[in-house]
Amino acid sequence: MTPEGKVKKKVAEMLKKYGAYYFFPAMGAFGRAGVPDIVGCYRGVFFAVECKAGKGKTTAIQDAEIEKIQKAKGHAFVINENNMDLLEIYLKEHHD
Repeated sequence: MTPEGKVKKKVAEMLKKYGAYYFFPAMGAFGRAGVPDIVGCYRGVFFAVECKAGKGKTTAIQDAEIEKIQKAKGHAFVINENNMDLLEIYLKEHHD
């Protein structure tokens, strides 16, 4: 498994633990460039997670998609193995 794949797996495990609805969008001919790796809904709020490994940086297209999500009042995260706690803090704050 790639380093980024490991981050995706840990994020998916965390989302499952909290009961969030999520999926990995399929990229292809009908896909949209820059869409985050994981999208979903938790407690009625749309969220998206772009997973990176190490010092991986988002691309300009990914940044544009994240900005669109935030402007629509959704939550967007860029998560790597060093800041996964940010996502868990968000989930805990919105959990019953």
